[in-house]
Amino acid sequence: MKKISLLMLAFIASITINAQTADEIINTYFENIGGLENLKKVEGIKMSAKISQQGMEIPLEITQIKGGKQMTVITFQGKEIKQGVFDGEILWSTNFSNMKAEKNDAEATANMKLESNDFPDPFIDYKTKGYTVELLGKETIDGTETFKIKLTKEPVTIDGKQEESVSFYFLDAENYVPIAVQSEIKSGPGKGMISEITFSDYQEVEGLFFPFSLTQGVKGQPGAPITITKIELNPKVEASAFKFPEETASEK
Repeated sequence: MKKISLLMLAFIASITINAQTADEIINTYFENIGGLENLKKVEGIKMSAKISQQGMEIPLEITQIKGGKQMTVITFQGKEIKQGVFDGEILWSTNFSNMKAEKNDAEATANMKLESNDFPDPFIDYKTKGYTVELLGKETIDGTETFKIKLTKEPVTIDGKQEESVSFYFLDAENYVPIAVQSEIKSGPGKGMISEITFSDYQEVEGLFFPFSLTQGVKGQPGAPITITKIELNPKVEASAFKFPEETASEK
């Protein structure tokens, strides 16, 4: 009887997990943050934030525009430094050592073009984009029960080879909003490690809810806290702000 009871419990647990599909969970997520149709109407997002690093608070602005344009502007020692700037064709950043704009290589640019398909949320029309999602069950993250969803996107190119692009989203089982995203680091010093971004303090902005507190880093290690102070939807940003400054820059 004891063995039968344990089997029955396992069976009931599996039914509970599978009672909801990944699509149902994602749809509830969209509904809880303000609605899919409202989210699709967003043409741009501008976030004012502060990142805490080595005891310092560094102001930054993150701008993302539908169609691929994006940039991060860091204010450090009174200077504005642009990082991860993409105008839809050219990806570039300011070199901290010589303060000159430098283009990224063709591989990084191609991968950025793929990422631009995810604005403002990678789950929007994911099937149309050729993505797949899979509900892997439940997992506890920092004491919170979550649904673990695997998102597989188009392959990225790393060192000339195509590699799968997989992220794991952890959605609060009560509120159905993401509280963490994990993915494997594909290149650089952290190659092979698992990057982790956590989200909390969801607040309403023009009828949509966004996280105002984030932590970005490597799983199992202390991350860099980011506090969002303001989110502006559909900001007016001149196209020239994303352009690579040809006349003063040095190219990689």
